[in-house]
Order: sequence, then structure tokens, then C-alpha cells
Amino acid sequence: MHKKTEHKKNKNEKKKIEELDIDVGLKIAKRGEGALFVVGNIEYKPLVEQEVPPFNAFKNPKLLESLAIMDGAVILDQKGIVKAYGAMVKSNKIFKNFGTRHSAAISASKNGNIVVIISEEDKKIRILKNGKVVMQVDALQKDIEKDVSKAVELLESVGAGTVGAVGAGILAPGLGIALLPGIMIFGSAYYLAKLLRKK
Repeated sequence: MHKKTEHKKNKNEKKKIEELDIDVGLKIAKRGEGALFVVGNIEYKPLVEQEVPPFNAFKNPKLLESLAIMDGAVILDQKGIVKAYGAMVKSNKIFKNFGTRHSAAISASKNGNIVVIISEEDKKIRILKNGKVVMQVDALQKDIEKDVSKAVELLESVGAGTVGAVGAGILAPGLGIALLPGIMIFGSAYYLAKLLRKK
């Protein structure tokens, strides 16, 4: 019983932190700025002196937003505590057709971390798990904020194991499926077909 309760609690915390990062990311993307959030444990090096002590992002999303637009990543734990900002994420390699922020995001999303990357170029938010894009949110879609909670719920039900190739959503958006306006989910053909049959 305890394991099941603990698992549910962890899943709820993960869902809340994903929603928060996407909500803050939408504000950043709409202004045409970029950012990178990493939720989990990652090797990094601070690019700036850490003058702001660790804080709860749920209690101060405005501060999270301000720190996110600095160069480098914002590192949060599973409970939403901001551990570092302006951090250089150690990237294993630069991936072909990707910039340094996207390469860092792909590397950081390995080992069970959740990564939310906000692109200033196309104003899209991409969520990565296990080195793969699992969801993309278009910040320019009208009233997109209303669907964030539903999208995260869907993302959690998809699970990282069903996801397609690295960067599939960036390189070939046709490989994903839009189940909500402005939100693409990426996964294997089998899983997408199964999802469609449920609808």
C-alpha cells in the first residue's frame, strides 16, 4: 500500500512541476525568448554567481521566469525547488542539426530527468524524456494555457517508453499527433494508433 501511495504522490509532484515549467515557458516563448528547465539530477557548472538561494518555484513563479531567461539552464528537483540557474549543463556531444541549448537538453533528459526547452525561434516548448521529444506545445496557439493541464495528464499516460526517435518532433512534425490544438504528442506508430482507437 505504501509503495502505491508513494508512486502516486511522486507522479502528482512530477505532473505539477511539468505544468509549472510549461506555464512559465509559455510566458517566455510568447515574448520571443528562450529557456531551459531541467527537473532531476544533472551534472552542471554555474555560469553566474548563485546570489538567489534555493527556493520553491511554486511559491515564486515570477522569480523562476526571471532566472530562466538568463543564459544557461534552471535546475529544479522533483519537488519544485530551484537548485541552480544560469547553469551550463554538461553535454555528452553536440547533436547534428541542433544548437547548443537543444544538445544540452537532449543530454540532460537522459537518466529519468524531465527537460523543458523553450525555443525563441519558433516559440515552441518541447518536453524531453530519455533523450527524446515527447511533447511539443505551440505558444502562439490561442488559449493554449487552458490545455496545459490536459496535455500534461496525457503526457504522463503516454510514458517515456513509447516515444519515437530523438528530435522527431523538431525534424518531422508529421510524425507526431495533435490531440489538442497546438499540442503535439510523439510516440511509436503502434501507440499512436492505439490512442486514436480510444478516441
